Amino acid sequence: MSLFKDIFHRLRQGWRWVAAQYVLTMLLILLGLAWTRLPDKHVWQVALTLVIPILLAISMLELQAGTMRCFAVDDEKHVKLVWGAVTLIVWIAIAWAFWILLDWCDDQIPQWAGYLNSQSSSHARARIFTYDHIQRWLTIFEWILRWIVMPAKIIPYAAATSQLGWRIPLRRVLRILWNWRWWPAVVLASFLAVWLPAKSFTETPHGSVTAQVWCVGLKLASAYLLAVTSWVLLLAWEATLFERQQPPEASRSATVEILPPDETPNA
Repeated sequence: MSLFKDIFHRLRQGWRWVAAQYVLTMLLILLGLAWTRLPDKHVWQVALTLVIPILLAISMLELQAGTMRCFAVDDEKHVKLVWGAVTLIVWIAIAWAFWILLDWCDDQIPQWAGYLNSQSSSHARARIFTYDHIQRWLTIFEWILRWIVMPAKIIPYAAATSQLGWRIPLRRVLRILWNWRWWPAVVLASFLAVWLPAKSFTETPHGSVTAQVWCVGLKLASAYLLAVTSWVLLLAWEATLFERQQPPEASRSATVEILPPDETPNA
């Protein structure tokens, strides 16, 4: 079976979780927005403000772990869904730590651009290594680290632990990270889910108020569909590559059954 036939087979196999990604993700986002509007005048309202985020986080972890697992071939070694979802907390914490570090780097870009510009020669400083050029290059580099490198390295580990717990098949995961088919998929997903929607919102809305509302609504809807579709396809592609990294089964030694010679009748 080819890679593309395999990925579509996995999408059909896990169509319930795929549909849940579109429906439940939107529902969880709306519940999260509603949570921000909760008053805190009474005790029960304060309790809700504390309980709802926990329930939303648990639901999101279960949804993502279930989607990662639905694309995998059934295996007796799979851990329970709840334990697979718990392992995602560790990878989210790692991604969050890198995110904070990249935010700090983002704040330092103007200072670094000014320093690198001052260290260049007068000719290069005026034409090539200008302040604007260096700042743009550093911003692009930071964007690549945030939306391509970090997801590409964390997703295979997160998908593996959501299925197998902490019995991570390290060699299979490393083979995915060195597989040339994995990185273009992450690049394409990042551009469709992040760069393209952000580019569409840079334009200033114009026209009547109704036209602007419809324009913003369509942009939000398209951004949501692009993000969820890219995420689902990327997980299915990762599961396909992960399955292809299995070591070949040891060839079984053929056993030859020795039969007794046929008895011939005495002449």
